[in-house]
Amino acid sequence: MVFDYYFRLSRRQQQIYRQSDRVESIHLPRPELLRSPTNGLTTSLRQANRRTTQDHCDRIVNHINRQLSAPSARVTVLARRPSHHWGELHGLYEPAQQSQRAHITVWMRTAKRRQVVAFRTFLRTLLHELCHHLDYEYYKFHDSLHTEGFYRRESSLFVALTEDRSHPEQQSLQL
Repeated sequence: MVFDYYFRLSRRQQQIYRQSDRVESIHLPRPELLRSPTNGLTTSLRQANRRTTQDHCDRIVNHINRQLSAPSARVTVLARRPSHHWGELHGLYEPAQQSQRAHITVWMRTAKRRQVVAFRTFLRTLLHELCHHLDYEYYKFHDSLHTEGFYRRESSLFVALTEDRSHPEQQSLQL
């Protein structure tokens, strides 16, 4: 199945789309190594602590990169999401350029109400941006497109990081 925008893509992008769509999961050799930073992320979000949230995000992203032998990425957690008439920006991936590493930026508070983002939503956003990184650096795709396979890869990482956890759905915390 392809999303509607597929038909507006160039022939080359359609080829990349099909490649991306065929990769449905990411196997982590040692997902248990990610339990501690994932649990720490829950706590740091609950405490609305940007610095420790960034530390846990950095550990998660770079543990995954090491397990897959992918290049590292810089992670920045900023306080409040930027917004415009089109909505809020949840995360941003900037590919590596020349001597600079790739950069993942995520925001921990909503733009309008300034609430801390729920754990599941925040982690999925982080993993979404990481999947863009893996598309370029691990799979060597020339573009990172939102395909059904892309979203399945994101979900496979989420399950690997959260399974075997007794973690009730976190509500956004208002501060």
